[in-house]
Amino acid sequence: MRAWLVAVAVLAAACSSGHPESGSPAPTAAPSAPPSSVSPAGTATSRSVTLPSTPPTCSNATVIARWPVARRAAQLVAVPVFQGQSASVSVAVNLQAGGILLIGSVPGAASLKTDLQAATGDRPGPAPMVMADEEGGGVQRLVPDVNSLPWPRQMAATMTPGQVEQAAAAVAAQMKALGVTVDLAPVLDLDGGAQLTERDPDGPRSFSTVPATAASYGIAFAKGLAAGGVVAVVKHFPGLGQASGNTDYGAAQTRPIAQLRAAGLLPFAQAIGSEVRAVMVANATVPGLTSRPASVSSAVITGLLRDQMHFGGLVMTDSLTAGAISSAGYSVPDAAVASIEAGADMVLFGSTLTPAETAQLAPGPLQAETRAILTAITQAVSAGTLPEERLDQAVVDVLKVKGVNLCS
Repeated sequence: MRAWLVAVAVLAAACSSGHPESGSPAPTAAPSAPPSSVSPAGTATSRSVTLPSTPPTCSNATVIARWPVARRAAQLVAVPVFQGQSASVSVAVNLQAGGILLIGSVPGAASLKTDLQAATGDRPGPAPMVMADEEGGGVQRLVPDVNSLPWPRQMAATMTPGQVEQAAAAVAAQMKALGVTVDLAPVLDLDGGAQLTERDPDGPRSFSTVPATAASYGIAFAKGLAAGGVVAVVKHFPGLGQASGNTDYGAAQTRPIAQLRAAGLLPFAQAIGSEVRAVMVANATVPGLTSRPASVSSAVITGLLRDQMHFGGLVMTDSLTAGAISSAGYSVPDAAVASIEAGADMVLFGSTLTPAETAQLAPGPLQAETRAILTAITQAVSAGTLPEERLDQAVVDVLKVKGVNLCS
């Protein structure tokens, strides 16, 4: 309870230093400038890569600075692979993507590791991180090759945090054995809805409407994943609980920023304090802070998450093919550039699974979409609208989570 009260005080103190944005920007408009407030020593306020003076010392930053821009850009993209299709895995590997996102059900997941090893065996450079949604309940991609978990709401009602941690550790060990290294879970949103619907993006995916309960169980889940060798990605920052709608299908708003500071942000603050390594940012707008989708908003990513809450790990977007993104006037390539400009490190797309989108996940259209995203990022760097320092910092963040040392 003392940690929860401290988190309340910290977030309340930050209330006056938000980064309001107004209007609905054109896709090519640059996000608002990051805040200039000074954070305590040792926090992750500065996101630029400072290259050493002569003689240079080898680091990931100095090595990637010599990579072609296109190769750096590829590290920031997770390519969706629908139903475990090996041809789509090859698309991701051939384009040197930084990640592979397994979506839909994955039949024959036990053969997935073999497919991944065959596709990546002769590939130079860092292997892609392989991601899946293993939240529990109705959001589990790898069952029956990993243990089935209850909905998070049911976990909180029937299990202790220690039991949840043990269950998540067992699932993580099974995921890692399949070659899956990242779990897009747990959900830290505060939501009491009975069902996951086109109106409610959370429902029983949420552990609780009580901040302390959601934090306790969510952190236990994340610690269990880490113990099993899998990176947890907490979501959907700054909190989709009780949102006005489901961003997969159209524009939606979170609760106003003042309400988030009082409740919805608290599980994220505690997770950051527990050294969670990755955060996913939602596609909803945040009344009182930004009229842009949070995933492309510097006020949310740089201002709130990086500077005020001092998160220095990996920031991922939610799926940029969501209706909330297109409703805001962004194409997927435009949104990818805007999110990286705003402070995100890795962009996800393709997971909304509407009928039209599913058709675009066939290997041919998938390759074209991925190339369009990479082209947009490289062109933005060439034009100077996406600073090269921001690109490099994002790559460094990706490699850190992968555990890659380019100098070894």
